[in-house]
Amino acid sequence: MYYSNSLNRLVFTLLVILFFSSENLNAQIVIGSPNLGFSQACASDTFNTYSTTFVFSPESGLSASNQFSIELSDADGDFSAATVIFTSTPGSITTSPATIDFSLPPTTAGEGYRIRIKSSAPAATSSGSSTFAAYYKIQDAPFSINNLVSTGVYCAGGSYLLTIDNPGNGTNNSPLNYPSLTYKWYKETGPTTSSFVSDGPTLTVSESGTFFVETNYGSCTSDSFSNRVAISEVTSGNSDAGISSSLGNPFCPANGATTLTTISGNSYQWFKDGNIIVDATSQMYDTSESGTYAVQVDLGECMASGEIELLSELFDGSINVSDINTIEEGESLSVNVTTNAINPEFEWYLNDVVITNISEDNFEATQFGSYKVIVTETSGCTGSREFVFEIQEAYDPFPDVENIPNVISPNGDGINDTWTIPVNFTSGTNTKVMIMTNTGKIVVDTDNYLNNWPESDLNLNSINQVFYYVITTSNNDTKKGSITVIK
Repeated sequence: MYYSNSLNRLVFTLLVILFFSSENLNAQIVIGSPNLGFSQACASDTFNTYSTTFVFSPESGLSASNQFSIELSDADGDFSAATVIFTSTPGSITTSPATIDFSLPPTTAGEGYRIRIKSSAPAATSSGSSTFAAYYKIQDAPFSINNLVSTGVYCAGGSYLLTIDNPGNGTNNSPLNYPSLTYKWYKETGPTTSSFVSDGPTLTVSESGTFFVETNYGSCTSDSFSNRVAISEVTSGNSDAGISSSLGNPFCPANGATTLTTISGNSYQWFKDGNIIVDATSQMYDTSESGTYAVQVDLGECMASGEIELLSELFDGSINVSDINTIEEGESLSVNVTTNAINPEFEWYLNDVVITNISEDNFEATQFGSYKVIVTETSGCTGSREFVFEIQEAYDPFPDVENIPNVISPNGDGINDTWTIPVNFTSGTNTKVMIMTNTGKIVVDTDNYLNNWPESDLNLNSINQVFYYVITTSNNDTKKGSITVIK
């Protein structure tokens, strides 16, 4: 009886083992190597969807909770630290073959990636796919180097450092903002050809040529490349340092000041229209004015210079009167503004007070004083220009004075600068006027006096000078006296 019970327990155990073995065999599946729906994956923020197709068998071996996932290898095809880039919802994939869409991580960059498929219930893993190039172009726009200056020079025996600008001028999208990126520098060998020079964010150049850099996206084409910079060697004297304008040339001052930038050096001095700009001693100079700008750059062992004719897109304009104008009391001055401004507006001022009810390009001025007109362009490159002028009372060389003055002050202030005598003794009256120094030297002897003495500098010192006059009319009426000349 004991032997029979032992045998029964052995048979029961064997049946249990066979049952679970059968269940385990039924729970196994085989997943084929994934087929790629692409030859290379060049992802960006505007496109990042790729597909793969795989087979598995048997379909009945899948659990209702099964999930398929895609693993991405490293750039060398190694799955030891694989990244899961897709996981299906439980039970969503039940038939073979199956196609899955997936996206690449932003750090993807290399030529030897592979993917593989894994299932969770039952657990199974496919072999890896064929290798493919994959890059996520996290920065895919042109960027600047050398502060957009198109030239660079170095002293004989020296070198020039080219760097990627960060951030650079204007809206430069510097790839240095993305630490995962790498770079490749090239030298132009022809109009459409170039040769690789070096890797890295900077390049030390010690030979003449034109250089540029591209973000390293391998076999994927991209728009992430820099401007070209022509580098030359200075053998003697000065060389073109090159100057760039951040807002272009011409530029619109409505967008603010433009930044002028030259090549890198030890020290700098900027000039405008041939005149030194005080304290403008940096590599960059901000300005909102047109003009001829120049810079001298000390490179250590030699000097370089550059020049740019900077033009503003602001409208042109002119006014038909001089800076200083004269009219008689009761007269007027016709002022006209000529401009090519788009939809211009005109605002007139007298002595810094706006003249109301005048908004045209012309004005009939009748009052003495300081005037200005502000012309504003209201469309396009919006901005304003200011024109100033002055109206003075016309000088009367023959004022109706009653007495012969005995004091004058020729200091150029417009008041009592000349010896002005009554009109019945001046030009046209046949009156002889003679002026002598205190030593008897005659300085004026005329019968056509124009109220214009002294016409030149009398070299006055701290002591007032005294002159003497004799006026003889046509009927021999004589007047004599002194003239004291004070400062």
